[in-house]
Amino acid sequence: MYLVIDIGGTKTLIALFSKRGRVRRRYKFKTPQDKIQFLNELSRNLQDFLKYDIRALAVAVPGHVRIEQKNCSANLGNRDWGWFNLSDTLNKLFSCPIYYENDANLASVYESKGIPGKTVFLTFSTGIGGGVARDGKLLVNDTDGFEPGHKKYSYNGETKEWEDIAAASALEKAFGIKYATDLRGKEIMQDVATRIYLGLPDIIKEYRPNTIILGGPLGKIFRLYAKYLPKIPKVKFRRPKRPTESVIYGGYLYAKQKERE
Repeated sequence: MYLVIDIGGTKTLIALFSKRGRVRRRYKFKTPQDKIQFLNELSRNLQDFLKYDIRALAVAVPGHVRIEQKNCSANLGNRDWGWFNLSDTLNKLFSCPIYYENDANLASVYESKGIPGKTVFLTFSTGIGGGVARDGKLLVNDTDGFEPGHKKYSYNGETKEWEDIAAASALEKAFGIKYATDLRGKEIMQDVATRIYLGLPDIIKEYRPNTIILGGPLGKIFRLYAKYLPKIPKVKFRRPKRPTESVIYGGYLYAKQKERE
């Protein structure tokens, strides 16, 4: 069995995978605002998974990870917690190998698998993150330092970071809705496409991908705005295979890859 923990801004998902990649169990809990409470909740909710024979554990972090030997410090992009030790909690529970990686990077591992050429995966959620991969393998040199959401662009007379213009959270605020997946209407979709396209030329120029996958909540409504995205020669825009589960499936694949190294 393989265990994947996907730490999100609003919820944390724990998924148990069989050796062949089928989800056997999953559990979701609200991610607390307090760091200590989060670690306690994580430990408590993992108790039910200790009875399984876990070969490896993958942890998806929405931010940066810093690994020194078996110790991992995390800096979550959606929490003002600073750097904190994540491995202490997990090492007390599991004796198997534990692998830590950015959540968007893990999503790119899964979503790029089986796609020819270089793939850039972008997730439009609380912010805009992304990873660069080729057929299910992270391209470490390209992925290191890849933070597309923080580049600045001009939109409606204002200069802001791309994620403050096009992330799902920014769209929810702009259109006064609770969920970006509820966006509808031709004019709104044209506006969404314009916001998304702002950062794409820079990504294409720097990374020269063959495919760009647009994920996160906006991946679920891809077909509604994709028709309004400008055509770019030799670059294909795609919907994620699993808009809401790319990270956990990528975590499973990543854990298996690291096992073989």
